[in-house]
Amino acid sequence: MGIVFWTFFLVVLPVLQSAKILTVCLIGGSHYLLLDEISHNLHQQGHDVHMLLQLGTPVITGFSYTARADSYKRSTWSLGEKYINEYNDWFLEQQTQFLLGRESFNGFLNFMRHLSFQCDKLLGDKEIITSLQKEQFDITILDAFNPCSFILAHKLGVQYIAFYPGPLNGPLSITLPSPVSYVPVFSSQLSDHMNLWGRAKNFFYSLLSPIGQELVWSVFREVAERHLESGPPSGGLNELHQGAELWAFNTDFSLEYPQPLMPYAVLVGGLLDKVAKPLEQELELWISSFGETGFIVVSLGSMVSSVSVDPLLVELVAGFSMIPQGVLWRYDSHKWPSHLNRPPNLKLLNWLPINDLLGHKKVRLFITHGGQNSLLQVVYHAVPVLGVPLFGDQFDNLVRAETKGLGLTINPKHITRELLRTTIQSLIQDLRFKSSALSLSRIHRSHPIPPALRFTQWVEHILNSGGGAHLKPVSLTQPWYQRYLLDLVLLFCLALFGPAVLCWTLCRTKNNTDKHKKTQ
Repeated sequence: MGIVFWTFFLVVLPVLQSAKILTVCLIGGSHYLLLDEISHNLHQQGHDVHMLLQLGTPVITGFSYTARADSYKRSTWSLGEKYINEYNDWFLEQQTQFLLGRESFNGFLNFMRHLSFQCDKLLGDKEIITSLQKEQFDITILDAFNPCSFILAHKLGVQYIAFYPGPLNGPLSITLPSPVSYVPVFSSQLSDHMNLWGRAKNFFYSLLSPIGQELVWSVFREVAERHLESGPPSGGLNELHQGAELWAFNTDFSLEYPQPLMPYAVLVGGLLDKVAKPLEQELELWISSFGETGFIVVSLGSMVSSVSVDPLLVELVAGFSMIPQGVLWRYDSHKWPSHLNRPPNLKLLNWLPINDLLGHKKVRLFITHGGQNSLLQVVYHAVPVLGVPLFGDQFDNLVRAETKGLGLTINPKHITRELLRTTIQSLIQDLRFKSSALSLSRIHRSHPIPPALRFTQWVEHILNSGGGAHLKPVSLTQPWYQRYLLDLVLLFCLALFGPAVLCWTLCRTKNNTDKHKKTQ
């Protein structure tokens, strides 16, 4: 009996030890919601968790960054009110461009320049950096979308886990196997079933992808030069990515196309999924007034609180007025144009309890920008979607949703009241969309380990095993010509064509010699 006890004690001892964990959130919106959930879950498992939170970028209407009671610790950092106002004005202008259908790579680069400026100021703040270094964290969990997080982890000298808040194939490479014949490259807006021209497009995008990543790294290179004692990594952003002990992605194969994964890549999509709670009485009474017709939820993302393009707003409102369902729209009521009347079936709220609304028995449709969290929540609650993509990975996300039969997409610049009305009717009346949503929900919910526990267990595995070196193949450190066997191809070419070239050279030399002799 004593042997059994001590064996059990030695086995579980590493799991019971508390670790000091730093989580890094330098972008607001859905990025914060995810890292807040991760931090809270790790705290609940007994770890000493500390979040570094950058405030004010951008402001989320109707939402507060108030810390949870009895949860993790937090240090906040800000560039000050003047910069925050300037940054939010810039983001509002970008939002207008998105709504006009003018999303571009140059806009993404400008966003990265803002993140680089913020990064330079953060890393130059000796007080906050010194205080973090004194904590001597065991590991850092960072937002892998922002290259600054990696530079910060290097400056602190702490091992890090990269959490990516989007799908597998984002704008920056993480060296996953991605055969271009069936794995769509970021921004290609292709599915995994490609014809000849689709594969040609995908191949072309795969050639552009490293160029785009180098352009992003060029924005951060000077920051790394200034703040890293060892200087910027020679391998650039790729080297920073490869330094992660683990990559965790906010996705799963209910939404993703099947593709090969590496041992260091884990899927934890659905961290924000919860069983729906009862709504407030006022909201429940409003929903009940529409009877069995039900209601629609509208939200274009945590960072888009209003529609700044007046003609588009007019068409949206006119389209909503033509349907029998109630429409709950997350919208900053202070920004509603005074000249535009609201139809009786439209209700505006500064902040919506999205999860609870999607879990309501009378919800019929979710109109969304196609953010990853939104799509995972509709899959969890089995609600069809109408996608209105604005920027970033939202276009690719909604292509996946359409391919899976979850819904339909309308480009914002193509929206008219009649198209909106007919598309909403199709999505609600055609039972194939609801059937697909139910099927995807079963796949998503039936995973043997819930996403929050799955992620926590992987973090603890990395801590208990001293890092993730055992998960990383040697290909990560191989020169590119070895990884793609180009040195072997060169050897074969020399072996196959070398003798022929030598014979041809000798024969030509002999012929030239014979000709020379004849002329003498």
